[in-house]
Amino acid sequence: MLSNRIHRSLLHSITGSRHLRRPALEWIEPYMDISDLAHHSHGDPQPSPWLLRILSLLVSSPTPDSDLRSFSRSFLIRFSPRFVAAVLRHPSLHSHPAAAVALFHFATAQPSFVHSLDSYISLLHLLSSSPSSSSAEARIIVAELLERDDLILTPTAAGSLLRCLGSLGLVEELLWTWRRMKECGVEPSLTSYNCLMDGLVNSGFVDSAEKVLEVMESGNAGNGVRPDVVSYNTMIKGYLKIGTNDRAVARFRAMAANGVDPDKVTYMILIQCHYAGGEYYDCLALYHEMEEKGLEVPPHAYSLVISGLCKDRRPFDARMVFDKMSENGCRANVAIYTTLIDSFAKIGDEEQAMRLLQKMKDDGFKPDEITYGALINCLSKTGKMDKAMEWFEFCNTNGIMVNAMFYSCLIDGFGKLGMVDKAESLFIEMGTKGFVPDSYCYNALIDSFAKAGRMDDARSMFERMEREGCDQTIYTYTIMIDGLFKKHRNEEALKLWCRMIDKGVTPTPASFRVLSTGLCLSGKFDRAMKILDELAPMGVVPETAHEDMIKVLCKAGRMEHACKLADEIVDKGREVPAKVRTIMINAIRKAGDAELAIKLVHSKIGIGYDRVGSIKRRVKFVTLLNL
Repeated sequence: MLSNRIHRSLLHSITGSRHLRRPALEWIEPYMDISDLAHHSHGDPQPSPWLLRILSLLVSSPTPDSDLRSFSRSFLIRFSPRFVAAVLRHPSLHSHPAAAVALFHFATAQPSFVHSLDSYISLLHLLSSSPSSSSAEARIIVAELLERDDLILTPTAAGSLLRCLGSLGLVEELLWTWRRMKECGVEPSLTSYNCLMDGLVNSGFVDSAEKVLEVMESGNAGNGVRPDVVSYNTMIKGYLKIGTNDRAVARFRAMAANGVDPDKVTYMILIQCHYAGGEYYDCLALYHEMEEKGLEVPPHAYSLVISGLCKDRRPFDARMVFDKMSENGCRANVAIYTTLIDSFAKIGDEEQAMRLLQKMKDDGFKPDEITYGALINCLSKTGKMDKAMEWFEFCNTNGIMVNAMFYSCLIDGFGKLGMVDKAESLFIEMGTKGFVPDSYCYNALIDSFAKAGRMDDARSMFERMEREGCDQTIYTYTIMIDGLFKKHRNEEALKLWCRMIDKGVTPTPASFRVLSTGLCLSGKFDRAMKILDELAPMGVVPETAHEDMIKVLCKAGRMEHACKLADEIVDKGREVPAKVRTIMINAIRKAGDAELAIKLVHSKIGIGYDRVGSIKRRVKFVTLLNL
C-alpha cells in the first residue's frame, strides 16, 4: 500500500495532475526529411516508412475506415495533406478505389485538417482511371471541390482536373473548371483544349466539341493554340460514337489541309469504325495508306484487317497481309491463325488450312478447340470425312474440348455424302455426351434425311426440334418444303409454308424459289403467283421469280406449262413482254432445245400483234408449240 502511494505521488509530481494527459498527435509527411544531413542523394526523395505502411494497410484491409482509426490512435499520428495526396497518387492504390475514398474521408475527419487541391485531383484521377470505381462517389468529391473557394488553380492543376472530369464525363463540372481557370488567370493551353473536347465527347456533346475545334482551327483560341493530332483524334472518335461516320471520314481528310498529319491512333480509330460497319475494303485501304506513309501498324490493326478480309471471303488477300505482318516483326496470335484457317476452310482449301496449322505450331502457338473445329469443318466441306474423323479422335484423346459445332460439321459432311446412318449415329452420340444440338446441327441432319428421301425421319426430327425449343429457322423450313415437294407431298409442303408464315418466320427469295418450283412442276401457277403477291407487303421481293419459274419448267421439258405461265405473266402486266420473251429464249436454249429457241427469236411471239378484223391481239407464247 505504501509503495502504491509513493508511485502515485511520483506520477503527480511529474505530470502535475492526478491523471495522465494523452500526447498530441504528430503530423506525418510522405517523404524523409534529410535537409539536415551533410551528404545525401540528389535523386528522388526517400518515402517515409509511414507511407509504405499505410499503403500496405489500405491494400490488404477489408475495413479500411476502422483500421485507419486504430492505426492512428496506436501510433499517435495524423496524416498531413501532402501525405494524403502522396498516398492517393501511388500506383498500388489504383486497383483499390474504395480504400482510396476511405482514406480521403478519414483525413477530412482529422482535427485542423484541410484537403489540398492535389488531394482532390489525385483522388479524381484514381477514380477516373479505375474500372471498378463508382461515378456517384466521384460526383460527391467533385461537389465538395466546387464549394472550396479558397483553392487557386494553377496551369498544371487545371490541366489535370480537366482531364479527370473529362474522363468521368462530368460536363457541368468541366465547364465550371474552365470558367474558374479564367477567374484564376490561367490561360488555356493546347492540352486544356484537348481535355475540354475529350470531356464533351465522352458525355455525348459532340456538336459542342466540334465548335471548340473550329475555334482552335480559326486561330481564336488565344496563345497561338492550334489543333494537333490529339484534337482531331478526339473529334473523329466523337463522330464515330454518335454514328456519323461520314463526318469522321471528312474530318480525317481535312486534317492535311490544316497542317496536321494523322498518326497510327487516327488510322486505328477509323479501321475499328469501318470494321464494325462491315466496310472491310475501307479497312484494307487505310492499312495500305499507313504502309505508304511509313507508319507503324499496331497488332490490333493487322488483326482487324485480316479478320475483315476473311469475313469478306478473301483469304488469299488476308494471307498477304498476314505475311507482311510477320515481315514487320509483329507477332500473330492464336485468334489470327484460327481466323485464317477458318477462312480457307470455308472455301474448301484444305492445303492452305493445313499449311497454316503447321506454321502455327512452328511459331510456338498451341491450337485450341476453335482452331481444330475450323479444320474439321474444312475437311467435312471437302468430303474428306476420314481425315475429319481422325482429327476428331485426336481432339478426344488429347484432352481438347470438343463442342456441338464439331458434331454439326461431321453430321453435315456425312449427310452430303449420303452417309445418313453415320450422320444419325453421331447425332445420337452427341446427345449421350451431354451436348445440346443447335439449329445448325438439326438442319444438317434434316437435310441429310431429305436428300436421302427419308421425309418421315426428317419430319420427326423437325417436330422434335420444336418440342425441345430449338429455333426452326427459314433454312429449316426451306429444307423441309423442298424435300416434301420432291416426294410429291405437295399439300404437306403448302401447309408447312402457311405454318411458317403464321409463326412469323420471314420468307427469303431462296425459300420462295423452292416453293414456286414445286408449285410450277405440279401445274399450280396461279397459286405460285398468288403467294408471290402476298410476299410484297412482307418486304420480300424475289427479283428473278418469274425467270426462275419459267427456267425450271423449260428444264423439266414442260414447254406447254412454260408458255402458259409466260402468257399469264404478260397478260397480268407483271413484266415487260420483251423481258419475258428474253427469259423464254434463254430458258429454252439452256434446256438444250436450240431449234425452238431460234423459232422464238424469228417470230412475233410476245412482242407482235395479230389483227382479227378490228381487234388487235398480242401473239401468245402458246403459239410457239404450233410453229
